[in-house]
Amino acid sequence: MIRRLLICALVMLGPLGLGLIAPAMAASERGLLRDTVAGERIILAQARNVKSVPRSHGPTTREVIAYPSNEKPGTILISNGKRELLVVLPGGKAARYDISVGRDGFTWTGTTYVGRKAKWPEWRPPAEMRKRDPSLPDMVPSGPYNPLGARALYLYSNGGDTLYRIHGTNNAPSIGNFETSGCFRLTNADVMELFENVPVGTKVIVKE
Repeated sequence: MIRRLLICALVMLGPLGLGLIAPAMAASERGLLRDTVAGERIILAQARNVKSVPRSHGPTTREVIAYPSNEKPGTILISNGKRELLVVLPGGKAARYDISVGRDGFTWTGTTYVGRKAKWPEWRPPAEMRKRDPSLPDMVPSGPYNPLGARALYLYSNGGDTLYRIHGTNNAPSIGNFETSGCFRLTNADVMELFENVPVGTKVIVKE
């Protein structure tokens, strides 16, 4: 325990601390101490370079707006151009959320539905995406570095997975941009709220 405290102190003091203590030690002990202190400094440097874990789910952008619609309440309407997601509410209103959409060449339109949902999902890059970027892994486990964030709604069509998602993100400042590969990205705070209120089978209409 004492040796450990001494090493920690030397790491904090740097060369000055080692210069003060080392002369009183045997040569073999000095060499061992120098190697140990150097190792501790490497570990500390590596720890400082680790990507920080997000401490927030990001802002909530949900707002209720006037929105007369012929779609039944609960239907999700997505606008690529406005970068917004609407959930139709009764009484001519809708809940609106800020989103990120597909970058140039990756936007799409059509009618789908929520085929399944997942909390803290794994991410498995589609084959086409991995072909564009061979550095992508087969799978990214759930957690703070997963690009799907805290929740995912999987969009289906005619019984099959479209490979597009409505999902969260651990990078909240990216919301409101054109930068996905066709998925629709919300803050984790927004997608967690949406997840609880959107059942499997919900109709999703994607427009320009």
